[in-house]
Amino acid sequence: MNDDTKQKINARYESELGKGERFWPDSIYKDLVVSLGIFVLLILLATFIGIAPEPKADPSDTSYIPRPEWYFLFLFKFLAVYGQIPVIGKIEWLATVLVPGVAVGLLTLLPFVEKSSSRYYAKRILPISIMTIMVVGIVLLTLTSEVPTVAADGSKFLGILQSISGLVIPILAYIALILMSYVFKSSTRVMIWTTALASVAMIFVSGTVLALHPKVEVEETEVATTLVDQIMAGQDLYAVHCTECHGDDGSVAVIEGVEGLEGEEITPINSKDVLYTITDSAMYEVIAYGRPNAGMTPFGKAYGGELAKSEIDYMITYMRYMWDDRFEAPEIKPLFPALADGEVPSYDVHIQPIAKRYCISCHRAGKENNNYLMTSYEEMLTTGDNADHNIIKGDEASYLLQVIQEQVILDENGKEIIGVMPPTKALKPDVVNVFKLWIMNGMPQTKEDAAALFAAPTAAP
Repeated sequence: MNDDTKQKINARYESELGKGERFWPDSIYKDLVVSLGIFVLLILLATFIGIAPEPKADPSDTSYIPRPEWYFLFLFKFLAVYGQIPVIGKIEWLATVLVPGVAVGLLTLLPFVEKSSSRYYAKRILPISIMTIMVVGIVLLTLTSEVPTVAADGSKFLGILQSISGLVIPILAYIALILMSYVFKSSTRVMIWTTALASVAMIFVSGTVLALHPKVEVEETEVATTLVDQIMAGQDLYAVHCTECHGDDGSVAVIEGVEGLEGEEITPINSKDVLYTITDSAMYEVIAYGRPNAGMTPFGKAYGGELAKSEIDYMITYMRYMWDDRFEAPEIKPLFPALADGEVPSYDVHIQPIAKRYCISCHRAGKENNNYLMTSYEEMLTTGDNADHNIIKGDEASYLLQVIQEQVILDENGKEIIGVMPPTKALKPDVVNVFKLWIMNGMPQTKEDAAALFAAPTAAP
């Protein structure tokens, strides 16, 4: 290269350099603007969309299936899909270590392998094609992450389709593209068509999987996020699991009406002897493990019970704030809305919360209760050994009205068949009054049904 040529090249370099962009402050300024935009976007997403709250982690809950965040779902799905290849079988390290490691390694080595100085797209068709198929695969694996590889009936058809879309087609496309680029020296158009056909095939197969997969309704877990919600949740759980022995306010000292524990003396759990001397962690252990020698069964899932860790925590929160005078309880809404003069109560608004608080601890499946269940409107009206007499429209002699007013039910021989309810502590007059009004006016179920009777109720207590 002669001196004239060198001078021309240097002159051109200096000219282009003058037209360029300086790293400071030009490039840095642009990076800061983009970073700020992303930060603001994240703040807006967190503020107005957020994430669904989940209960605290419970190591004893064996039904919980852990899942990664959405940006790792494709790897999560890849780990499940690769095992559908009959020859390979299930080799965890292949999907979790080898394949991701090779992919990251190739991306790291790419600048050293691909040394082309051209930045024109048509001259970089191989890496662009490979990346296109990879991105399509990642998106499709993410979308199909909810689809199991083995159906409930044992069928592996959907799993095979997922393997074809997520593994077979991409691998064949990669091999074809590499051969076209380095062996056959195919044209750019052929490689573009190969990439497009492979992508369409992957989308079609994955779409078929999504279309054939039955929609599964996911039961949302309600999580109490505020103190009031936690207290209310704890109160509901206490009413179901504890009221039978300890009463609705924890004041019972002698258990009544509980088979096997009749007449058992216990320390009232709302007393200072309990609340002041037992820490929350100790109280948790008592509820979770129970006291087998005293007849208290375990309630924690880790010991064979029904309650998760967060649910036991709610119960402890309820007991602390409602019974422990060292805690200032927040304002809690009443059990049911007050009735206006002449207003008729309904099951949905008035009776259901009362039954949940005072009744279903005993009157639910698996309890000794003369087969009378009170967990739903239909059960209250139709179940029980004395179903024809428990609730009778407009009849004050209904068994339910008698027992909640501390009148026992006797048979023709004078033998007691139903004792007073609840056996631990009488209901408050306003609660009894609601039951009276409800039964005497025909047991309306909904608020609308009760409103139709508001103007002219058929009866009143």
